[in-house]
Amino acid sequence: MNVDQLRERLNFYRDLGIDEVFLRENVGQAILSPVVPSLITEGVAVASALPSLAPEGDTLLKIRQDIGDDCRRCRLCEGRAKIVFGSGNEQSGLVFVGEGPGADEDAQGLPFVGRAGQLLTQMIENTATKEGIPIRRPDVYICNVVKCRPPENRTPQPDEMEICGQFLFRQLMAIRPKAICAMGSTAAKALLGTKEGVTRLRGKWHKWRDLPVMVTYHPSYLLRPYNQDAKREAWEDLKKVLHFVYD
Repeated sequence: MNVDQLRERLNFYRDLGIDEVFLRENVGQAILSPVVPSLITEGVAVASALPSLAPEGDTLLKIRQDIGDDCRRCRLCEGRAKIVFGSGNEQSGLVFVGEGPGADEDAQGLPFVGRAGQLLTQMIENTATKEGIPIRRPDVYICNVVKCRPPENRTPQPDEMEICGQFLFRQLMAIRPKAICAMGSTAAKALLGTKEGVTRLRGKWHKWRDLPVMVTYHPSYLLRPYNQDAKREAWEDLKKVLHFVYD
């Protein structure tokens, strides 16, 4: 791992909320060092300013080009049909972040186009209509933590989230929305670095960097017939987000 990669890795952990890491100075000896100012040079921790995770003048087009057409950075590439980068209004004040592509998304290369995506569209547009907010799904931006479909729709592994997380964070920094809606525990964990579940996190405002984050249930969870209370709670969460961004 070179110095630039190490800086990027440490910056990623800082954004997850990790404030300290153990750096090995000599064999058998570990030193505790804060993430923000430290690098390892020849096995010794030294002070250094970390660069921004998002390059200056970054754009969604540049991020997509950096990912490439055949990304091989993690094992998710092995069963992937298409990379699912994101879709919607690139100047949107609201970004929805989900977990990862499913079968329909993998086939089409677009996020949230299957059953969960159809429910998300209904949630956005029906809630906006009822609240008198003139927006539709194309007016917001939607993306995922990981850009390739995990096998059998399993939860992304930590290393997969770490690798793809750098591109998600660049997306968010390039768009600079007024608010982010994190859908499900994987998105909440990636953005907030928390181990708490959605039930505890939802309904309250959190922060990613300086951007407000609202956590709510993933639409796929709401498709289960026994989650009627969760549907009502998700509707309340969405109302808060929409009024915050568009009022």
